[in-house]
Formats: sequence, structure tokens, C-alpha cells
Amino acid sequence: MSFLERLEPELKEKWTFEEEMPIQTQMIPAMLDGRDVVAESPTGSGKTLAYVIPLLMLVDGSANKTEALIMAPSQELCMQIVEVFREWTAGMDITVTQLIGGANKQRQIEKLKKKPTIVVGTPGRIWELANDRKLKMHDIRHIILDEGDQLLGREHRSDVKSLIGSASPDCRVAVVSATVTDEIRLVAERFMDEPVHIRVAADEMPAQGHVVHSFVKVEERDKTDLIRRLSHQENIHALAFINNTDQLLMKESKLKFDDAPVAVLHSGMNKMERKQALDDFRNGKVRILIATDVAARGLDITGLTHVIHIDVPRTAEQYTHRSGRTGRAGADGEVLAFISYPDEKTYRKLTRELPGKPVQKTWHKGSLVEGSAKTVSAGQPKTRPSGSTGGRKPAGGNAKGKRSGRR
Repeated sequence: MSFLERLEPELKEKWTFEEEMPIQTQMIPAMLDGRDVVAESPTGSGKTLAYVIPLLMLVDGSANKTEALIMAPSQELCMQIVEVFREWTAGMDITVTQLIGGANKQRQIEKLKKKPTIVVGTPGRIWELANDRKLKMHDIRHIILDEGDQLLGREHRSDVKSLIGSASPDCRVAVVSATVTDEIRLVAERFMDEPVHIRVAADEMPAQGHVVHSFVKVEERDKTDLIRRLSHQENIHALAFINNTDQLLMKESKLKFDDAPVAVLHSGMNKMERKQALDDFRNGKVRILIATDVAARGLDITGLTHVIHIDVPRTAEQYTHRSGRTGRAGADGEVLAFISYPDEKTYRKLTRELPGKPVQKTWHKGSLVEGSAKTVSAGQPKTRPSGSTGGRKPAGGNAKGKRSGRR
């Protein structure tokens, strides 16, 4: 039986997608049956709705208490989750409040006094408010850890486990992420009751787009200039990753001096600065958004043509999370890595399990083209340049007419 048959009428009316996603087919019934869940599913596979829909059926908006808590590692992801909840709770008596760092704490306390049904927040701010007894954890009967591998990593693990331990004794917990390591699975099981384990592989996803994995060999000192050049390519709409904030700030300074159409996103920015950067990127004012992993975790941006690894990721999990931002909803995309000489061995390890061999590219006559510097200089490149869709459907477009947006 499809989970759609179990939905309340008002939720059925809001379901406008042509098909269920695999993670939704498995996770929604498990949550409705009162099970703890550990779910692994690719980026962009519908994980948000997989817990939003059952939560809306499990909480009581008229109870005048906070019954559900969703934690996520970044402010941006929290805001996206709240937007999804508000879309689906329209016309219902269920209320949602976000509790994130960088926002006015006193204002959040005032909102908690109104007893919102569901709260969504970052672990640091949730911990503060719970420790100050402003968030009544003993009323919480449902906890979701979105991007659970981050929340159960060493940085947040102690706080998250304490919060779960202070919730209602019958609290149900769900951990969702694009990657769930054996370590994270073991940590999660310590505070769960015989959890259902769900794993959706990439090849189980419907309407997958074609994603090219490519790389360009570049000296570390030349990476900023290459980003500047790419930012002037008309068909580029890219999310670019840097491993640490210091390097990001240095590149931001140089790129702004050159008036490059780029924006940045990092943990040191306040809420309004982050919103402005995302708005400028989404509306096309800038072509490349440069971010650290924490700032960009879980971001759902329609129409990404490229993910760019300015710095090679440190782990396979990082590569998976970053790369999964493009090639969604049946659209094509490209994952481009900047490879300096010390990174070559790491990059080969990270891409070893890809279905195809990464394609080398070189900057040639104003664009990136396929081939090494030696082969390109010996003759004209045989393939289309990076940043050109070449008649393909644009990355980020909707397959089969499905509604866009986070699901």
C-alpha cells in the first residue's frame, strides 16, 4: 500500500508530485508506525518531505506544546526546512518556529512562549535555549537529525545526545543524511530502539540526470584567477567549495577587487548577509557562490549547472555531499575539481568508485575545454566547453513536469 493512502485529506491535496521518491516510500510508513529510523539517501532525493509529512500527522497542533524538534547543522538548511513546513502547514493549526544562531535570541524566546508545535534549529542555539529552560525538552516526542552525519560527528555529538536524553521517554528519533558511516550508525543506535535502517542507492533514483565529473590541473596560486574567469561564463551557475574560511576570505577580497560576479557564504556572516548572498545567487546577480561545507550543507538551489571543488574534499563523504548539489530532478550537471599537484593522489582515491573516469579539462581561448594542455595545444578540442549546455536540457530543470522545490 502506498503511503499516500494513509495521508490525511488536507495533506493528500497538497501532494502534487507525479511519483513517490524511494526514501519517502520507505521512511514515511516507518515513522507513522512509530519506529526510530536511520536513513541514507542521495542528496536531492526527497529526504525533507520524508520526515515532514509523517510529522504533520503525528503532532497535535491544538496541544499547546512543542512536540517535534528538527536539528540541522547550518542556518540556511534550517530556513529551507522551515519554508517546507510552512508550505505544508498552510491552513492547519500546526505552527513552526526556527531557532538558529546569529538571530535575535530574545525574540526566539518570545516565540517559544507561544508554544509552537514544531521547532527547527541549529544544535548550538537549541542547546542554549534548552539549557536556559526556555525550550521544554520533556514535551518533545519526535526528533529529526537532518544531515545526521554532521550532527553526530565529534563537534556536536555530546550536545545532541544530551538533548535527546532530556526529551520525552517515548521520543522517536530519525537520522537522515546522504552518507551514513558505520561509526555514525553505531552512535545513532545507542539512543534508538531497534531502528529501521533505510539505504537508497543513487541508481535507485528515478529520472537521474547525466553528471560529468571533470578536473583541471592548476597551481594553488592560480585558483582565484580561474574562478574569476569562470564567473564570467554566461552558462555557469555554480556552487563552489573551499575547505576553510580563511582561504575563502582571501579569495573573496581578491575577487571583489576584480568585480567578479561571485558571492560567498560562511559561518562568520550574520543572517541578513547570508540571505543577501543566497538571494543574489538565486536571482542570477552572481554566477558563482563560494562556500565552506558547513555553510552550504543541505542547500537546495534550483538550476545549478556546476559544483566546483576549489579545494579537493578531505573525505569521500564530503565529495558526495558537495557533488550531489547538481544533476537533480533529471537535469544534467558537472562536478569540476581544481587539482594542484599535491592533490592528485587524493582526488584519484575520491573518484575511484565513480561509474566513469573523470575528464581532464584545460583553459583554452576563454573557456574550459576537454583535454590536457598538451593535447589541446596540438589541435582543436573535440568536445564542448565547460559552461555550455550544447543543446541539452539545462541543469536544474524539472523532469516530467514535476514541481520544483525541496522534497
